[in-house]
Amino acid sequence: MRLERQDRFHELEPLLGKVLHPARYLDHEWGAIEQQDGPFHVCMIYADTYEVGQPNLGIAILYNALNAAEGISCERAYLPWTDMSALMRERGVPLLSLESSSPVASFDIVGFTLAHEMVATNIVETLDLAGIAVRASDRDEDDPIIIAGGPSAWNCEPLVPMFDAVLLGDGEEEIVDVARCVRDARAEGASREEILMRLSQIESIYVPSLYDVVVNEGSTRWGYAVPKEGTGAPDIVYKRCIPSLADTEPVAQRMVPYMGIVQDRFAIEVLRGCARGCRFCQAGMTYRPVRERPAEQVIEAVEEGLAMTGYDECSLSSLSTTDHSQCAQILTALNEKARKSGVRVSIPSQRLDSFGVDMASAVSGARRGGLTFAPEAGTQRLRDVINKNVTEEDLERAARNAFEHGWRRMKLYYMMGLPTETDEDIMAITDTARRVLEIGREVCGRVRKGKNGVSVTISVAVFVPKCYTPFQWVGQLQRDEVRRRQQLLLTSNKDRDIHISYHDSDVSVIEGALSKMGRAGFDVVLGAWRNGCRFDAWSSEFSYEGWIEAGKALGYDLEEIATESFDLDARLPWDHTSPGVSKGYLKREWRRAIAGVTTPDCTMTSCTGCGVCPTLGVDNQIAGDRHVG
Repeated sequence: MRLERQDRFHELEPLLGKVLHPARYLDHEWGAIEQQDGPFHVCMIYADTYEVGQPNLGIAILYNALNAAEGISCERAYLPWTDMSALMRERGVPLLSLESSSPVASFDIVGFTLAHEMVATNIVETLDLAGIAVRASDRDEDDPIIIAGGPSAWNCEPLVPMFDAVLLGDGEEEIVDVARCVRDARAEGASREEILMRLSQIESIYVPSLYDVVVNEGSTRWGYAVPKEGTGAPDIVYKRCIPSLADTEPVAQRMVPYMGIVQDRFAIEVLRGCARGCRFCQAGMTYRPVRERPAEQVIEAVEEGLAMTGYDECSLSSLSTTDHSQCAQILTALNEKARKSGVRVSIPSQRLDSFGVDMASAVSGARRGGLTFAPEAGTQRLRDVINKNVTEEDLERAARNAFEHGWRRMKLYYMMGLPTETDEDIMAITDTARRVLEIGREVCGRVRKGKNGVSVTISVAVFVPKCYTPFQWVGQLQRDEVRRRQQLLLTSNKDRDIHISYHDSDVSVIEGALSKMGRAGFDVVLGAWRNGCRFDAWSSEFSYEGWIEAGKALGYDLEEIATESFDLDARLPWDHTSPGVSKGYLKREWRRAIAGVTTPDCTMTSCTGCGVCPTLGVDNQIAGDRHVG
């Protein structure tokens, strides 16, 4: 039975002096919507701590869209840290929303952002702390409708037993459609089953309970989902796609936190989608097509957002900001204003082949810290396999431009375990870093390490194959082999000004298994949570043993699952959902990868046949002067 809506902060307040970072649980931040007048209530949840979830642009966009809709109000909630959750259970205090301190279980809809695979046990923990049945099949008629969406929704099968519906694609419009559907259905006295049937008829809404899982010789061991007879659910649920970013509200982030957060700055989405076609990149495939926000709108929104929040830094957010056709124009205008106000303009990372002299001049107008590039692989051969479409010359030119414009520190992102990778590719990572360092020392005229000395940091992630990429069929590198290659990388570095960090191979095994599994994998997630696993994205909290034991109890070897390859013609666990990219295109890209043949960016040449635009009825939207495929 749904809990009564009431302000219960008085129950939480006595606990604040007993926990780490009590500011995590304080409401009424500057810019939050305080008047929750709508009779229909939605709570959006980022299932991690406040300081991790608060700056999430996706949550902010949905929060604003729902609160702008007539008769609907939206609040937020985050997962309390382990100290607070233990006290809450001890005192019988359920999970509360931030704005009104109402029990999350009292809301009409509760929505989760699937930010990454390792959030799985946190969602179980959140539902349990809220007093909501973890399995959708165990919920009562008047329990909240539990929905999910976000970057990792594309293989949501290991999590769908928890969800009544999953929203695919751009959420600004579909979240409001879902809320209105549930509101109207409940006003008519519709049953929970009828509500879910109605939701399944909305474009881009996947209702898991209306699908059966079939396992046969044409599938993987996890099977594939087909609509139950008589439900009318679609065979394939395609994503929602906003045709123009210019038609959306540019200032999404309006709230100022009481405490330091992981991205403590004003952020604006300047570009959605990427057509570069990197074969390892799920976001590059699932966020297509490219839609740019016009320069004038970006500049005005940054001025408004900074004035509203008081931040002294703004971040131009996207998958590849320097690919924006008006990026230099935007940076030049913002830097001119920044000189008068001391505001810093930052870009998350830069494309090597976009970072020319003009871009270096534009970016250098901001206060300079480090600069980040992502070569991804050490050799040109492997960069061609993954379709990175950048060369050694691009890297050297970008490094020289950066050092000549005053940078002293550079960070380079790489991946380990990419298809066809060899030891030569691994050792070439330090070779490229050494060359960048040499350029920096030459330009800056400093050979010794000092206060203003040049340094290069290498960050190496373990490659995890993801669905809806050309590498979705391949197995992940085995754990022992990852560790061997990590040691090879470390021993290949002889320069103290090159710093190397790499990802935990244990975490990558679990991430890889969750990326491969189907619906039956939820029992592993539930078992891991019962073994004490939560906050798995935090290195201090992650328990490899807890996950492995959960798999063993069900007869699963999680490393075997992560390293398993799929047949190219197999029915995959996620085939019933689609971002619009055709399977034929992904197979073609896989074959081109093995042959080392690259594919160009369609926004710079012509259509490459991925299928998104004709399938979804959309096109690339480029704001400035550039060829549009």
